[in-house]
Amino acid sequence: MSTARAVSLPKTSAGILLFRRTRDIIEVLLGHPGGPFWKKKDAGAWSIPKGLIAFGEEPLEAAQREFFEETGHRPRGAFIALGASKQSGGKTVHVWASDDDWDPQKLKSNAFQMEWPPHSGEYQDFPELDRASWFAVHDARDRILKGQLVFLDRLEDALQSSTDQ
Repeated sequence: MSTARAVSLPKTSAGILLFRRTRDIIEVLLGHPGGPFWKKKDAGAWSIPKGLIAFGEEPLEAAQREFFEETGHRPRGAFIALGASKQSGGKTVHVWASDDDWDPQKLKSNAFQMEWPPHSGEYQDFPELDRASWFAVHDARDRILKGQLVFLDRLEDALQSSTDQ
């Protein structure tokens, strides 16, 4: 007699790093996570809008879906693959960049529910992103989660390569 074991798939996320050119500066859009744990954190807390890839979903489709769910905006334009990176917690993140301008004041993020305060038995809803903002790449380096810095490097490399041609 055999027993079936649950097989857990590795957690894999996909996201979109919006960028725009203003004057001679490249700016990127980052989101600040909602919820009580992140409320007073700024440096090293901001993130590329992203989320888990559903079973059978194409990573770019997941990135577009997650971006919309977290911001309320559907990026326009071509997507530049920035590859994948394994984060310190073990999750692999796939990111695409898109040259698009969007007003972060129009942020409409979906919500998640958690017990708050802890052990209170009370549940509250919090937005996945409580705000979004544009940052020059050099400023974004101080704001973004450490594990996502690689995507800023890859974006700069991709944009440099495209101007060299």
